[in-house]
Amino acid sequence: MPLPMLTILFLFISLLSIILPSTSSKTTCLPHNYSCNQLNIRHPFWIDGLLQNQSSNCRSTGFNVTCHENKPLININGDDFFIRDIFYKNNSLLLAKSNVFDAGIQCPTPQRNFTVDGTPFSYGPATSDLFFFYNCASPYDRETYAVDCASNASSHSFAVFHVELLKHWNYSIASCRWGPVNAPIEDDGLDKLLRMNYTTILKKGFVLQWQLGTNNCRTNCSGSGLNLGLKIGIGVGAAAVGAFVMFIVFMVYHRRYKKRYASSSLVVSHIGSSSSTSSSCLTKDLKKAGIRIFEYSELEEATDNFNPKRELGDGGYGAVYKAKLPDGRVVAVKRLYENHYRRVEQFTNEVEILTRLKHQNLVTLYGCTSRYSRELLLVYEYIPNGTLADHLHGPRSNLSWNNRLNIAIETASSLAYLHASDVIHRDIKSTNILLDNNFTAKVADFGLSRLFPADVTHVSTGPQGTPGYVDPEYNEFYQLTEKSDVYSFGVVLMELISSKPAIDITRKRHEINLSTMAINKIQNNELDELVDKEVGFGSYKKVTKMMIAVAELGFQCLQSGRDMRPNMDHVLNCLEEIKNKDYSIIDDDVFMDIIIPPP
Repeated sequence: MPLPMLTILFLFISLLSIILPSTSSKTTCLPHNYSCNQLNIRHPFWIDGLLQNQSSNCRSTGFNVTCHENKPLININGDDFFIRDIFYKNNSLLLAKSNVFDAGIQCPTPQRNFTVDGTPFSYGPATSDLFFFYNCASPYDRETYAVDCASNASSHSFAVFHVELLKHWNYSIASCRWGPVNAPIEDDGLDKLLRMNYTTILKKGFVLQWQLGTNNCRTNCSGSGLNLGLKIGIGVGAAAVGAFVMFIVFMVYHRRYKKRYASSSLVVSHIGSSSSTSSSCLTKDLKKAGIRIFEYSELEEATDNFNPKRELGDGGYGAVYKAKLPDGRVVAVKRLYENHYRRVEQFTNEVEILTRLKHQNLVTLYGCTSRYSRELLLVYEYIPNGTLADHLHGPRSNLSWNNRLNIAIETASSLAYLHASDVIHRDIKSTNILLDNNFTAKVADFGLSRLFPADVTHVSTGPQGTPGYVDPEYNEFYQLTEKSDVYSFGVVLMELISSKPAIDITRKRHEINLSTMAINKIQNNELDELVDKEVGFGSYKKVTKMMIAVAELGFQCLQSGRDMRPNMDHVLNCLEEIKNKDYSIIDDDVFMDIIIPPP
């Protein structure tokens, strides 16, 4: 900044210190704390009717609390929530849907999706979702919770923690007239939640965090008796100087940011998801990368108006359809749920990751819709042979051991490439590993992925991922690292040797999670009770030794502390060595030390 401008700024600040009232002036913002049901209500929260003589600046939007029948309630996007506690030190509060506590309501289930869009709130670090489905044609015999109050002989309702569990058991979501409807919950871990009923879980509540905007109460909101002209003059002068300073700061920051990130970020912003134009591919940058911008009508026609018969898969945030483009290409079209609050972040993540990265074992992104589209759609290459989960747990169960080992190597190769590119996939699981007709693996679904800055050891994030695959250390501290992917891949390795799903609530309680089951079996020398003997374990010496080696490698990946897990380069090298070893010359007693050296 030039010296004259610094001088002007100094004189201006000095003038303000003389003419503006001191902080000892009488304050009219929140002179007292108020109590409702023994809960202390203070700034930024306020109760209507108790702030009559205060400036409107003291009434922060979204923080209005009502004390109804001695119950503190806050309204978030049209729904009333009971405030169970407020933690002012870390700007968070514990909420529960108010109708769950109303004895007069026979079926206190959520009727619409919860969203924090357009509010000052965001999900807390231990908050997840419970999904409700209503009026389904057939029962879901593996449901986490049956919602009996909304069911009858011909119409069935239930709740699950993760929508993708339905696909594991070939349940058709299309048979439900309504859902999924998401309700936020406190994530205590699946094992603990399974011992409760859904009303108890909803009553436990969930945590939201808040961030104050610029229009908030300060100690001298009302000011003193300055005349109107002086106030206006001060305001105009402050605005002019402030604007100039902000312009200088912005230019310096913009140049540094552009230099640092121009090569890595193609999708740089998204707008609030309340609008149908909430996100977009950046046309200019994407065209340079060979990514096509599709018209919504073109993809609508290619999917036969999103015909359910063309649906290839369905997750918690969107469905994938098989489509045929006018040029004859068969593609997969991902349609993000219009009413889900996470759709914008997923859309931008997926476009950014798949645009900048190219690998033979990653799905190829062909294009997406523009920001003016009715919906957010992504277009990928079509992988015709289903998912790894289909071939391990479903009716297609037909994978030989050689196929399984090759899939492990190809998946590890793609993850090692991602990590070398400073990207964490964050949702590695058997349903996100697609197979072509030659059983070549293609890793898909980068909606939860994170670009990982090279100069930090971890990033802190809210809880996301799929139950059964999530790193337990991440579940506890919410610190995301490359080793989070390593843990998830370890679960996939256990699926490959056992043909068992990552989560199965029909198993014994301590074996619901495959990772827990696998660790216990390996530690107790009971590997034969874990592995799928149909692929040759115990029948062929070479296959048996290879499966033992993969089990030991998976055991290393599943260590609870991330520092005890190998990195993906080491995992890839071990898998390739397992495949290429000449087992006929290896003595059984030293076999494991040779195949799996310490990381």
